[in-house]
Amino acid sequence: MTSRSRVHAALRKQPVDRVPVFMWFHPVMTRRLASLLEIPPASVSQAFGDDIAQTWVNNNQAMEGIVHAHDGEGHTDPWGIRWVKHGAFNQIERTPLENCANETELDRYAFPSDRVEELLAPMSTLAARVGDDRFLGCDVSPCVLEMYGRLRGMEPSLLDMADKPDTAARMLARCADFAAELAALACRRYRLDWLWTGDDVAGQQGMLISPSQWRAMVKPNLARVVKTGRDAGLHVAYHSCGALRPIIGDLAEIGVTVLNPLQCNCPGMDPLELKREFGGRLAFMGGVDTQGLLPHASADEVRCATSRLIEGMTADGGGYILAASHTVPPETPDTNIFAMYEAAGICREEIFDRAADIRRRAG
Repeated sequence: MTSRSRVHAALRKQPVDRVPVFMWFHPVMTRRLASLLEIPPASVSQAFGDDIAQTWVNNNQAMEGIVHAHDGEGHTDPWGIRWVKHGAFNQIERTPLENCANETELDRYAFPSDRVEELLAPMSTLAARVGDDRFLGCDVSPCVLEMYGRLRGMEPSLLDMADKPDTAARMLARCADFAAELAALACRRYRLDWLWTGDDVAGQQGMLISPSQWRAMVKPNLARVVKTGRDAGLHVAYHSCGALRPIIGDLAEIGVTVLNPLQCNCPGMDPLELKREFGGRLAFMGGVDTQGLLPHASADEVRCATSRLIEGMTADGGGYILAASHTVPPETPDTNIFAMYEAAGICREEIFDRAADIRRRAG
């Protein structure tokens, strides 16, 4: 099977030759694996046989897609957010709306609609490079709550929702409008297989806002973004870290078809329990523990745990993509990485053979 046919079949719960894989490595981990395989870091995903190619067109490009060489270096993105590199990722140093004195200033804020071609450029590059055999995704996250938090600051945005609900509602709607605008353009322009949406709306122990508040102020806006992908005939994936169990049924109700990343150490987020409850309405991606299992267990333990996860998540015939519950951390031993992939049916020799092929073609 090609990667594209494999993912589509898995999402339809049809037979596959192996479980599809889409793994996110911490940048330090990526560089280490690249050195081990003697290939460029950008080719690590290909060497490991990951089935999905995807990039950002919304604000996550500013956080993860723009790479600075040294700590302290930064940039201001098209939204007016100032990002500075601290560690492996860019962190927000200044937001454009954090000091707004009144509602009029918030309402006057202009989203970067005049720069959509610049924002879509990474997707254009990826689509031109990836052949028809790869499953292709476009990431328009963050879509609603997290985007408002980036513009205003998370604490002020949550206070707005409590103290100035009408103003907050207008801003949340505008965040969703812009995500939907990008989604609509991407769906028309590229040969997409899914639209990737999301907001981090939960923490380790529970949601950042109450489920009722999410349903009243976030859900209708997110639904418009999801509808853009569904109207284009695409699967729609949704990403949120943390304990978002109270709203999973709502996500399925508005048309989300794939849930990620199943942060399995959070309350209510056991992947097998979620599969039993929602497997008839959702497919899942994630669930391999990055806090305890991958960095600290033995290779045999990783292999066995991953095998059990795959078996349980595909017991009804499919509906699962193997992925970690978060970015695979740099303290993870190489042997544990290979053990996880081996459980998915991708052996070490196959990975090294693909790396050798990448080197030959580059030469």
